Amino acid sequence: MSGLSLSLKTLAVVVLAALIQLTGLTGAARALDAAPLVNTGWLHDNLEDEDLLVLDIRSPLAKSGKDDYLKGHIPGAVWSEYPGYWRTSRGDVTGVLPSIEKLEASLSELGVHEDRTVILVPAGTSDLDFGAAARIYWTFKYLGHDKVTILNGGHAAWLAAGHAVETGEIVPEGDMFVAEPRPELLVSTDEVASLVGGNALLLDSRPQTQFNGLEKHDDATRFGHLPGATHFDQAQFYDGAANTLKPLDQLKTLAVEVAASSSDPVIAYCNTGHWAATNWFVLTELLGYENVAVYDDSMVGWSRQSDLPMISAKTATN
Repeated sequence: MSGLSLSLKTLAVVVLAALIQLTGLTGAARALDAAPLVNTGWLHDNLEDEDLLVLDIRSPLAKSGKDDYLKGHIPGAVWSEYPGYWRTSRGDVTGVLPSIEKLEASLSELGVHEDRTVILVPAGTSDLDFGAAARIYWTFKYLGHDKVTILNGGHAAWLAAGHAVETGEIVPEGDMFVAEPRPELLVSTDEVASLVGGNALLLDSRPQTQFNGLEKHDDATRFGHLPGATHFDQAQFYDGAANTLKPLDQLKTLAVEVAASSSDPVIAYCNTGHWAATNWFVLTELLGYENVAVYDDSMVGWSRQSDLPMISAKTATN
């Protein structure tokens, strides 16, 4: 009898597996199991999954925006303005994270909920444009939502692959999003000040000219960089010809050149936390670094506190 019972159990498992395959129940599992960075084939295969939310984030950073979205977008995609409600100003500091309450309200309007996978679709035209997707991705992670991914190559890659688009606007169906913040992913100016001179890697993600203090962001009040900072322009992770991130083996090699190990604490910063998000994304989500945070006040916030030191090639100490 025991042999017969085992055979019946085995048969039941086989039948159940066949039913799942026939009814398409595996589609949701695939959509919910997205890697941090996916290609157009993955999106095409999972586009009909009801638990997938496609966010088209084309913006003026890519010389694009809602007009282009209305003329043609990935079927079912909802347009989400960037920076829009993803960033705000606090006092004289621009581009910082909005309050948790405002983000919860905005994401609820988009239809985000805990079981829904969000795929972010930038224009796919530059590293600056990719940084918008990385910044939104980091925001989701900070809010405790892990079901998020980025379309490598963005909307341009979708078109290049010959996939269909649709016109007009998709109005999102609202839901209830409740954040479970991860404070370890975000650091304040006071926290960064306490780390200067310590063992944390302060990773400056800006162009070399800004790091050297030859140029600055319009909203920064002083030139230069954080004392002891290491420079790594996030654009080095990006393939400008293909308009995608570079292959994983190249990303690993570049990360070693930064002299950061996966156990070192890393604080990624730039001017307002945009470029820093790309360095955070590559190190954390693609290379497995476990102790990386974003300083979103960055140089705009830091420079406005006159008692905080800055190093500049123009003035040695500024």
